[in-house]
Amino acid sequence: MLLDPLNSILLATALFAVFLLRRRSKLPLPPGPPKLPLLGNLFNHPSVSVWKVYMEWSKLYDSDIIHVDIAGTSVVILSSMEAAVNLLDKRSAIYSDRARLPMVSELMGWDFSFVIMKYGDLWRTRRRLFHGVFHAEASKKFRPKQLSTTHQLLRRLLHDPAGIMTHLRHMTGGVILGAAYGIDVVVKDDPYVRLVEDAIASATEALVPGKFLVDSLPLLKYIPSWFPGAGFQRVAREGKILSQNMSEKPFAEAKRKIASGDAPYSFTAATLQNLDEFPDKEQAIKDTAAVMYGAGTDTIVSALSTFILAMLYNPEAQRKAQAEINSVIKQGHLPDFDDEPYLPYVSALVREVLRWQPVLPLGVAHFIDVEDEYKGYRIPKGSTVIANTWAIFHDEDRYPDPYAFKPERFLLNGKLNPAIQGPEAATFGFGRRICHGRHMAAASVWITITSILATFDITKAVGKDGELVEPSYEYLDRIIAMPEPFECSIKPRSKDTEALIQSTADQDGTF
Repeated sequence: MLLDPLNSILLATALFAVFLLRRRSKLPLPPGPPKLPLLGNLFNHPSVSVWKVYMEWSKLYDSDIIHVDIAGTSVVILSSMEAAVNLLDKRSAIYSDRARLPMVSELMGWDFSFVIMKYGDLWRTRRRLFHGVFHAEASKKFRPKQLSTTHQLLRRLLHDPAGIMTHLRHMTGGVILGAAYGIDVVVKDDPYVRLVEDAIASATEALVPGKFLVDSLPLLKYIPSWFPGAGFQRVAREGKILSQNMSEKPFAEAKRKIASGDAPYSFTAATLQNLDEFPDKEQAIKDTAAVMYGAGTDTIVSALSTFILAMLYNPEAQRKAQAEINSVIKQGHLPDFDDEPYLPYVSALVREVLRWQPVLPLGVAHFIDVEDEYKGYRIPKGSTVIANTWAIFHDEDRYPDPYAFKPERFLLNGKLNPAIQGPEAATFGFGRRICHGRHMAAASVWITITSILATFDITKAVGKDGELVEPSYEYLDRIIAMPEPFECSIKPRSKDTEALIQSTADQDGTF
């Protein structure tokens, strides 16, 4: 019996699919360290500086794609921009999912976060809500808030330069809380800022690959906390309380302000309308606001603290940036967003801050639910796929002398060089999972760095013995990069600058 043309096509397609699957199953896995039966790399997987070890393995095996197995969990690490773009961008249709994260998502209660949520309708709903308020043009509505909180930061640095890290957190918390909920951060030790600090610290510890065995063996989540070796259950219980408080408390305050008619423009106020648009809209708004609040705070603080450290590492870069600011900003004025096109060296410096010590040394993990092939290697179905941002930004071919802080690498004839790809391409993720708050985050980092450079000199601290205190330039071993505590000196550039900073109190109406 002859097949009709349609059935012939379907049969040919099915046979070709079977051929591809058989071919792929015979392909080798990407290279990687030796594996034990069943346990894989459980015992030789790094527990600290994971991104640096992954980069060394990439060099050792001469491959920008390597494979590890953690007790049955297949993990593929991409160590070049080319590999990350080819898979996570160009094949985003199959690389946009997230891996199951039993510790963080199921035990610690972060299942509300669309950053780590599985790809699907719930994720699309929250992404759509977020994008509606934070796309490139809409995010400009928050610039007045960003400016006022930056000016408040300058005043705090003027009165208490030693508390710089506290002030950076206060400023960043003010921007995010204002944008997400319309909440003003006034007091130094704001309870909402402290709430997100504690919750994020707990979650980022748990997100380090291989940190908790339950992520590789999800059945362990059912082990009671009293069972020997189940200390992760106590960590999870404490983390869940923090994540719930972070999600619930500021949202309740935002609703109270809206009900009282005293709510400024914010994501929550702008979207808490037409609740009958879809059944769970209020829950989706609450989830999305919490993600913004949680994900935005530490990442911006990371970039700004790296900037302070970089100015100690390369004081000449600070002098060049200040000279450019002096030539562009009128005397008696502070920088504004409109000045950015006229400050190419400052913009190059900001790019170098993001590259030199990436905010997320390991990008947020993607997940593939089908088998794939790349460069003759098999990428197994069910693999976690990670872009190693650290390796990408320290690629000697792309960024010569990668461990030096050199803003000039992004310049050509005094202008930003379009041929040198900025770190934004990897800083904010890839494909459909790219950070949708990137426009506001980038603007906050730029205006803060430019404003500090315009008003303060950042130098090494002087110890009791009269000698300069040299920072270690080392970073804490966390998924979000934070430098180890360090000392520095921050002083206003002149008496006129000091008066200019003070004058912003009258304009902004806050301390």
